[in-house]
Amino acid sequence: MTSVSTDKLPPSPIGEGVSAPDGPWKRLLAGLLSSPTAVLSGIGLILILIAVLLAPLYANHVAHTDPFRSGLSAKIEVEGKTVPVMQRSTEGLGLGVTPIGPTWSGEYMLGADTQGRDVMARMLYGGRSSLLIAAASTVLTLALAAIIGVAAGYTGGLVDGVLSNLIDMMWAFPVYLLAISLSIVMIGKTFVLGPIELSSSSLIIPITIIGLVYVPYVARPVRGRVMTIKNSEFVLAARGLGVRRHRILMRHILPNVLSTLIVFAPMLTALNIVTESALSFLSVGVQAPNASWGTILQDGQSLLYSRPTVALAPGIAIMVTVLLLNLFGDVLRDVLDPKSARGR
Repeated sequence: MTSVSTDKLPPSPIGEGVSAPDGPWKRLLAGLLSSPTAVLSGIGLILILIAVLLAPLYANHVAHTDPFRSGLSAKIEVEGKTVPVMQRSTEGLGLGVTPIGPTWSGEYMLGADTQGRDVMARMLYGGRSSLLIAAASTVLTLALAAIIGVAAGYTGGLVDGVLSNLIDMMWAFPVYLLAISLSIVMIGKTFVLGPIELSSSSLIIPITIIGLVYVPYVARPVRGRVMTIKNSEFVLAARGLGVRRHRILMRHILPNVLSTLIVFAPMLTALNIVTESALSFLSVGVQAPNASWGTILQDGQSLLYSRPTVALAPGIAIMVTVLLLNLFGDVLRDVLDPKSARGR
């Protein structure tokens, strides 16, 4: 038996000074942490999330008010003086009342609305509804788009034809027209699904509406991605080796589609926040007694000249949140698809 000298063997690729390749999730996390934009936008989003989750704490221990109860006869102490929340109007003939302006302290920090309710407390509670609706509708959209896109792109034939035509039909409707139409049909009615009863004030209704209207905008790219992967060399080689269709789907198709869905998530969430705010502003979104940034915008419409803070506060909250989501989404896309970053 001849022995082989280990001195002549090539060095092992995994040895001293060389680490094993990380998994895709570790590479994704490393890419995000290496970007100051992603870190700062992520911290901003976390702070917004923490603030809205602490809404009950703020309302009970700082503002000392119920943001869903009318405060037309309420009084507070400002600079040692007890003043009514709804003050007599000083404009024109002095008829009517005007809500108190920002006190920049615990109670009525951003002033009151036309019902004498604390705007800051309602902002935090409204943010919970807006972010919940946006996140839940994003998950619903991505789930339905993944099912439709994968089924159409991977199966082909009659299934692809039927699903593609269904997507094109929904695509033909303007988003807001379709959303408003669905809202008008569903708002004001009670739906009974077995033991579950959904009233018109349930947040599930705007979540469902917003989740449905954006399905075509995600399903079509997913379908195209699946068709590209299905005809790629490694999938054709797997078929040639006799690998079953469901195994190819689970091992090769779905993992590659997942990156596309992840890229869509933050940008779709930002879009859903704007959509929910628009529907709620038009009174076909979140219904009383719930509040959202869109409903607070509607409350402040009549106070633009006397108490602009009521409308400015939710508007700024929407703008900042959408901006942070878009910044984070841009970095996420560059990390998952470096070719798109080089092409810009």
